[in-house]
This record gives sequence, C-alpha cells and structure tokens, in this order.
Amino acid sequence: MKAHDMEITIVFDNYHYNPDLTSLWGFSAFLQLPNHTILFDTGSNGHVLLRNIQTSGLNVKNIDTLFISHPHWDHIGGVDSVIEENPNLHIFAPDSLSKFLLNDLKNQVQDLTVLDYQATELFDHVYSTGVMAEDCIGEQSMIIDTKEGLVVITGCAHPGIVNIARKARQIMDKEILLLMGGFHLLDENPAAIQQVIQSLQNEAVKHVCSTHCSGDLAKEMFKESFKEKYIAGGVGKKVSLPDTIFKRF
Repeated sequence: MKAHDMEITIVFDNYHYNPDLTSLWGFSAFLQLPNHTILFDTGSNGHVLLRNIQTSGLNVKNIDTLFISHPHWDHIGGVDSVIEENPNLHIFAPDSLSKFLLNDLKNQVQDLTVLDYQATELFDHVYSTGVMAEDCIGEQSMIIDTKEGLVVITGCAHPGIVNIARKARQIMDKEILLLMGGFHLLDENPAAIQQVIQSLQNEAVKHVCSTHCSGDLAKEMFKESFKEKYIAGGVGKKVSLPDTIFKRF
C-alpha cells in the first residue's frame, strides 16, 4: 500500500474471502488512512478478530481509533480484546450503548466520545452520520470524504441502507463512491431488495460491497445489478483506494 492510499480490510465477517482467516457471524473492518488507523466495529469474538488481524498482516497496536456502529453483540464482541491489546484508543461510540458500558470504556481507553443524532466530523475527512434510529436500535455509520466521492461504511444498516445513503449525501453534498458493510436485507424478498437496489442507483451510488447481514439473495441481486461495480465482501477482502476503485474512472 502506498503512503497516500486508503486501504480497507474486512477482518471479521460471516462470509469468507480469504480461506486463511476464520469466519464467524459479525462484522469488523480495519481502515488504513493516510493519517489514521481505524477499526470499525469488532465482530462477535475477540480472539478470532485478533487472529484475523494478525494473519492479514495488520497490527492491532497501530489502531488509534475505534468506531462502534451500534450495541449488538456481533459488532462489539471483540471490544475487550482490542482494548486489552491496545488501550491507547479514541473510541467514537453511539449514545445507544448502555451507559454502564460507556462508563467502563471511558475508564479503559485514552479517550471516549459519545455521539448523538447530529452528524459529526471525527477528524479530517472522516465523519459520523450521527446516530440514526427509526423504530430500531440507534446506529451510526462512517463517512470518508475523498476526491472521487464518499466512502460510506455501515455496520448492520438497521435504520435502512437507503436512508443511510441519503443522509450521507445530504450531509456532504457529494455522490457515494463506495457503500460497504451490512445492508440488513437477510430476510427481505426479491421485490423489496430490488426496490433497495433501484433506490441506491437513483442516489447515484457507484460501487457497493454488501456483506454480513445483507444475505445471499441480496448479494447475488446486487452483483447482477451493479455488475463490475459490485465488490465481493467476506473476511480478508481488501479494498485499496485509489488503486482498486479509482482506476475505473
């Protein structure tokens, strides 16, 4: 990876990509940005997460930021293991986490910021959508602002993947280059999934990487609709910008 690149590695997922890594239910992504190293969620099992990070040639001690999307077990299960290895973290957590857990986290790491519904700039070019909740658990997603468009990463998309995409565009007034993560379409029928696909295409989403709770049917339908602009997910998948995505423009 070149110094100016951004690389995203899926280090926890219930879909396989790299057979050398362990696949369990949950999601976590390791983001290497020019000035920050971010862990997005922690999957459901800390031991597996740390092993996958190491096997991927990454170092948990290089992480300076932990971004927690929402309180579900399959996204915070590895938090303790990560903190034990690297307490020098700034955690950005949603206010939907238990106040007791938030207090425990505050006492274990370098810094803790609790985010509410307001969109927030975490640091240069990296934002939270703010905690979104529409008859569901409060969840935040991450926005990374690049010259070519937005990279939006979701945990489970409980507030709706289309709603998240629309909010990201509204916040940044830019098109989405890549929408990646769990899309929460596991139990949806083909008609509902097709409606989501059409809505995302109407929002000018350029590339998608649907994984985790997206479901097999949705993955196949997204692949068919987005064709070469569909990126297969799974644990061990690496997406490098600009080398992988930008070269298509």
